[in-house]
Amino acid sequence: MVEKKFRIIVAKPGLDGHDRGAKVVARALRDAGFEVIYTGLRQTPEQIAETAIQEDADAVGLSCHSGAHMTLFPKVVKELRERGAADVLVFGGGIVPTGDIPQLEAAGIERIFTPGANTGDIAAWLRDRLASKTP
Repeated sequence: MVEKKFRIIVAKPGLDGHDRGAKVVARALRDAGFEVIYTGLRQTPEQIAETAIQEDADAVGLSCHSGAHMTLFPKVVKELRERGAADVLVFGGGIVPTGDIPQLEAAGIERIFTPGANTGDIAAWLRDRLASKTP
C-alpha cells in the first residue's frame, strides 16, 4: 500500500508582509514529506480557499503577524465551508495572543502555533491529525 502524501497550502492572508515564518514552516513541512504549496503574500480569504480547492489540499496553514488573525483566519474557514470544502483542516501561526486561541479554535482553526514552535512538532501534529481523518 502506498502512503498518501498530504498536500498542504501555506498562506499569508491580508496585508501582512512578514513571511519568513511561513517560509520556514513550508520548507520544514516539505522536508518532512508533505507536498507544500506556498501562495505568497497578501492573499484574500477567498483566494486562499479557492487555491485549497483547486489544489485538492488536505490542510491550509495560515500565518499572520499583523494582528488581523481574529478576522482573517475565521474568514478562510467560512470560505472553505461555503465552497463545500469543510473537510480541509485549517491551522495557523504567527503573532497570536494566547487569549485569542480559544476563540480561533471555536471558529474552526484546529491549532495555533506561536513563535518558537518547533517545526518538527508542527509536522508531527499535522501528520497525526491528517492520518486520523483519512478513511
